[in-house]
Amino acid sequence: MHCFPFVSAFAPLRLASIRRWRRRPATALLPCLLMLVSVTPGFAQSTPSVQAPPKIDRTWTPPEVGALPDDKFGQAVRRGRDIFTATYAHIGPDVADPAKRYAGNSLACASCHLQAGTKKFGLPVYGLMGDFPAYSARRGAEASLDERLNSCMTRSMNGRALPENSVEMQALAAYIKFLSTGLPADEKLSGYGTGNMPWLDRAADPERGKAVYTRACLYCHGGNGAGIPRSGAVTDLGYLVPPLWGSGSFNDGAGMNRLITIANFVHFNMPHGADYLNPQLSVEEAWDVAAHVVSQPRPKKAGLENDFPDRLLKPVDTPYGPYADGFSEQQHKYGPFGPIKAAIEKLKAEKAGGKKP
Repeated sequence: MHCFPFVSAFAPLRLASIRRWRRRPATALLPCLLMLVSVTPGFAQSTPSVQAPPKIDRTWTPPEVGALPDDKFGQAVRRGRDIFTATYAHIGPDVADPAKRYAGNSLACASCHLQAGTKKFGLPVYGLMGDFPAYSARRGAEASLDERLNSCMTRSMNGRALPENSVEMQALAAYIKFLSTGLPADEKLSGYGTGNMPWLDRAADPERGKAVYTRACLYCHGGNGAGIPRSGAVTDLGYLVPPLWGSGSFNDGAGMNRLITIANFVHFNMPHGADYLNPQLSVEEAWDVAAHVVSQPRPKKAGLENDFPDRLLKPVDTPYGPYADGFSEQQHKYGPFGPIKAAIEKLKAEKAGGKKP
């Protein structure tokens, strides 16, 4: 979902309304970070349990890019913001220079990292510069910020890695650094990741989710999940509403393809206009409609069996094996996740105690 604005279908839109809306800037949804999935705060996450009232920060707001001077750093930040919000126009599959075609789809980073990476529980990226390098369970090694961004490029954007010395990578890093302006180094804001709903005590149901999708999501994302391109039938100008599955969406290794990540993202951000203070779907509706989305076909990423070399650190909702806990891929994909979590914790305790699992 890389990275997904379900636009509200509660009030049917007339054609003229759609035309007016198309001329507005998109608040894209999905992947890239879509790519999205890691255990790093701010990117797609998968720690759950109880839903606590969100802490509200009233003392910090994202800095204004337009207020920067026109110097080297200001230019880099603006370029990074532009790449973040219109990835397809700079490194997408339809750009004029074939050497710059790093993204494999026409999504944008902001498709998943909402409001240019500043929306609480919309996978924000503010405050992340100081978190890297950080250990990545998926890699089984320390990862730099550049490596984390390239994880989005190869998963949510279904493309290839950016060279670490490229102007595009340096610009994206400058933008993320800028979004931390004014944040104390030893302080963390609330709102990272996608939220933390209670888990269901049953498997999420794609069929129930289909009914929710038809009511709340289909009008904008379409019956085939293909979204709405900005320029008619082609995607050279990206999407007004991003695709949720199919060849133009994030691949099966993206964080947004994990149920806990996408279900929370939906609950706290969708349909269009919802936020963590005003969710429009119930908890069960969010789990089920997310199950419907992840049940659909999407691009395949090779080598996923090499992710999470320490299987005990593999998130419970990782929809591909191998696993250490003996549960099926089906249960890892749709839940219930409580028994999986208990089994993993038992295996970790046995390992810590010197017993062979």
